Amino acid sequence: MKYDVAVIGGGIVGLATAYQITRLYPRKSVVLLEKEDKVATHQTGRNSGVIHSGIYYTPGSLKAENCREGRRALIDFCQAHDITYDICGKVIVAVEESEVDRLNNILARGQQNGINCRLIDADELRELEPHCSGIKGIHVPEAGIVDYVGVSTTLSRLINEHGCDVRTKFSVVGLAVDNNSVVVESSSGENVSADSIVNCAGLYADKIAKMSGDVPDIQVVPFRGEYYDLTPEARHLCKNLIYPVPDPAYPFLGVHFTRMHDGRVECGPSAIVAFAREGYTFGTVNIRELSEILTYQGFLRLSAKHWKKGISEIRQSLSKKYYLKVLQRLIPEVRLEDLREAPAGVRAQALRKDGTMVDDFLIKKKGRIINVYNAASPAATASLNIGKVIARYTETDAAA
Repeated sequence: MKYDVAVIGGGIVGLATAYQITRLYPRKSVVLLEKEDKVATHQTGRNSGVIHSGIYYTPGSLKAENCREGRRALIDFCQAHDITYDICGKVIVAVEESEVDRLNNILARGQQNGINCRLIDADELRELEPHCSGIKGIHVPEAGIVDYVGVSTTLSRLINEHGCDVRTKFSVVGLAVDNNSVVVESSSGENVSADSIVNCAGLYADKIAKMSGDVPDIQVVPFRGEYYDLTPEARHLCKNLIYPVPDPAYPFLGVHFTRMHDGRVECGPSAIVAFAREGYTFGTVNIRELSEILTYQGFLRLSAKHWKKGISEIRQSLSKKYYLKVLQRLIPEVRLEDLREAPAGVRAQALRKDGTMVDDFLIKKKGRIINVYNAASPAATASLNIGKVIARYTETDAAA
């Protein structure tokens, strides 16, 4: 079959991109290709469900701009389609004096980004979160929670209603590029042809790019985020969202408490290198993919610089008691018996050859292929706006 655009990847960014193409260019024929039997199976269906405000991100960056606009579009979308969400607010908490300067830097960045946020003292912190320990904090009332799987299934339905296709169980094994089109080859032999391709393959984005003949200057490295849920009896310890002051050396926000849209309270995630791109457990190992990680010069340089952090994350992964100590920095009343293991997620993190993590969205067009190399958090919050940005790359399909 021949389409104007084929989008590879049925996570929320791929779905939002296909949806925005149908809205901006209604005459284009679009197909979305997903290897699993349903959409939102990986990063989208396994994240913490937070609507981010945009407080953390460098002013002027794609993350900052798309998070603000995407948040507004997401809320409007949820209201229009009766999807569960709650703008409940969050606190970012400094537990000790050494974290206050970093907290103030986050506040200044948030104010530069036009985010509604303010500094609060320990008394006001405990008014918002009575069981939280901290000396200062930032209150961010615009943060919230949402059902991202619900958003994704709604996007899939709307794409179909527009007359375009969402095809599951379509595992891409190759791309054949010529002057007129790109043929997307599947493992079943049922191929698809399109004028242009949007690669939103997440954990396999660099692999899909290589199939087209591109040589990306990054590699996607999987980081597993491990979670616990609070037992129903302990859920009262967290009213909404409680975050630590993040370490600016890493694009992760640290272990935090999140009240989910279904009433659960999730604790996490950790950030440990996974032994497979879809390595959701410690024991899941893909020898070929692990070898690619361990021999990549960017990962070797990252490990040499941050090996202490890596050991700490491994220790946290292997020891529930150690994980508990990290959680007790924010809520001292949490006990071991309050924690129940929850499903893990894996984050697709683009890593440069020099060992630095890509800290912004990274989208590149080469010929008929648009590669979304890095769309980590807050990509879900920003998805409807990122989708619009990516959709505009398809406006002209001639090889560039």
